[in-house]
Formats: sequence, C-alpha cells, structure tokens
Amino acid sequence: MRLSRTQARRIALAAQGFGRPRALSASPVRDLQRVIDTVGVVQIDSVNVLCRSHYLPFFSRLGAYDPALLDRARDRAPRRLVEYWAHEASLIPPATWPLLDFRMRRAHAESWGGMQRVARDHPELVSAVRAEIEARGPLTSRQTEAALQHDAPRSREDWGWNWSLVKNALEHLFWGGEIGSSGRTMQFERKYDSLERMLPPAVHPHAIDPATRPDADAAYVKLVEIAARAHGVATAQCLRDYFRLSVSATAKAVESLVAQGTLLPATIEGWNRPAYLHRNARKPRRIDARVVLSPFDSLVWTRDRIAALFGFDYRLEIYVPAPKRVHGYYVLPFLLGEDLIGRIDLKADRAAGALRIQRLTWEPGRGGPEDRAELDAELDLLTAFLFPARPGVHN
Repeated sequence: MRLSRTQARRIALAAQGFGRPRALSASPVRDLQRVIDTVGVVQIDSVNVLCRSHYLPFFSRLGAYDPALLDRARDRAPRRLVEYWAHEASLIPPATWPLLDFRMRRAHAESWGGMQRVARDHPELVSAVRAEIEARGPLTSRQTEAALQHDAPRSREDWGWNWSLVKNALEHLFWGGEIGSSGRTMQFERKYDSLERMLPPAVHPHAIDPATRPDADAAYVKLVEIAARAHGVATAQCLRDYFRLSVSATAKAVESLVAQGTLLPATIEGWNRPAYLHRNARKPRRIDARVVLSPFDSLVWTRDRIAALFGFDYRLEIYVPAPKRVHGYYVLPFLLGEDLIGRIDLKADRAAGALRIQRLTWEPGRGGPEDRAELDAELDLLTAFLFPARPGVHN
C-alpha cells in the first residue's frame, strides 16, 4: 500500500486520539479509559516546571478533565493503570504488565549499577525489603527504611538500613517484577507494594508467579501490536521504540503480525524505510486539532518519525546546558490542524495562578495573527485546567 505523507500524518494523528472531538462525555472515567486504550503507554517524569507530564496527554486529547480521576486510576484498586519500565518510567494498563516479564528477568544484568550491586552484595537486605513491602506496603523508600529500623534494627557502625541501599533494593525488586507500585505521593515518591495488592485480581494470578507469565516471543508480538495500533502506520524502528524492544525481537514480531494480516506492508512518500499499516487504522480525510503537547507525549517520542511526517525537528532540551538551548527548557510542541507549527517553553507561576511564556518559536511561515490567536485560546484552556480554582493569565 502506498501512502502520501499527508495520509500517513492523518493516520498517525488519528491513531493517537487526535481525530476525535476534544470533549468529555457524561462518563469522564470512560473517557480516560479510552485514552489509555488508545495510546497504550503514558510516560511519566519528575519535572514539574509546568505540571507532572502524565497529566498532559489526557488534557491534550480530552480537554479539562479532573486530574484526581487519573490519580484514582493509578492509586486505587482496581487500578486502570500501573507503573513499570515500559517506554521509560511509564503508566500502562495492568494487563500489559506481565508482557514485560522479559525485562523483569534481566534485572540482574540490565538494571542500573546500584541495583545490581545491592542484589549481589546484600541479598539479605533485598530479602528483608521484599518481606517488609509484602507485609506493610504500600511504603515509600523512606518509610521502608524507617520500618526496617523498627522491625529489624541494625547497628549503624556497619551499613545499617542505609537509605541508598534500601532504595536500590526496592528498585531492584521493582525492576525484577517482584514488587510493584501502587501509586505516587504528592512529592512524586513511588509507593512500593506487593503484587497482590497492586495488580487487579484478573491479572495477578498469572503475573505473581514468573513461571506463568507470557512467553517472551508471544509477549513481543502483543507489545508490537499495541505499538502498531497506537501508531497507525510506522516503521519497525518506531514500533521498537514504543516499548524499547530489541531490533531482533521487533523484527520477529513484525514478521508474525504481517503473516497474521494484522500489519500491512506500506510505503510512505519521502520515507525511504519499509512501513507497516495496522489493519484497523483509521484513515481520516482531515484532522482538525489544536493542542499543546507534553514533551513526553507518545506522539513525539520518535524524533525521526516526527521529522519525516511533519517536517518538525523536535529535541528535548531539558538536559542541555542553558546557554546551548535553542528553544528553551520545557518546550511543548503546538499542533494546529494537521501540522506542528511552533514550540512554546512554558512555566507555571503557581503563586499567581498563571502560565509564563519563557520562549516562543514558530516554524517558518507560521506565527501570524491567526496562529497566535489559536495559541492564545489553547493557553487559556491550559491555564484553566492547571488553575481551576483561580484561573489566571498567560504572558
């Protein structure tokens, strides 16, 4: 199948939920679930200069929903979202969690150095931390240290219940799928918990025992299919990046999905790579969107794809030294119609209940009065969403 760049762009936007009216129905919880089902993965991040990033993809697709509903979906049983290392640290549907068992099994070899060292050098600490979480969770890392000091005090002359060791033990167990997270605190601390309490009853009987989790090859096929639905049309690189899979695992899964007829080989104008169209992908004749996107929105994860489909060169500059930044610190792409037409570096002034525009950059040929009026209207909506008690202004 041959697709023009415009067709591929519309398919991509529709697959990410931008082809629907941006409004809440009589059932906001069902609206949130629709977004979860559409994107499959929501990346989280600790940066809070505007707001926690996972709130924005839902605003971009639904408008001004109640963020407490999203917190409840993550923090209260039966959960609609659980946290794990998917794209990066991410929120995923509980049913997706067991599919990432292949990553959990590699915790001893592929987790970060501190986690590997504590598992190797202090196995008794890891066992004690697991027992404490299973008995008393949910607990933050600080609460876990305090609980251990109370339940099994140790001399500080050796290593005691050293916080960094406890934290690394918790992260090792979390990475390894031996414990989970039942939410986050207001300070964004992870609340570690047992799998029995974290996972819904329909999921945990087959997830608690690693022997009953899906076979790796079958899991790869399911994960790539989730990525393919969320992309609409994509290259193997795009599909691989969604869950950070290996090249070989993705290639094998793509081959299987093509054989099943789930993925249809496609070519895209100006894109010199094989592409794949999901058989259920919508092909709208027009997309009429107007949203600012989180820097961590799944639409803009794969930079090469955004450049190829939108002609938009997007780079996250949070970790770039300030003097070398081109567009700013927390830069949100601005989607208008079917095009990414600008970048806006935003900061929340919480004391004033307002948004501050640090820097605004338009794409060549854009930024006229009509574009600026559309951006102003969108920022008014975002301001009211972030500061509902006292909506302020942006400048």
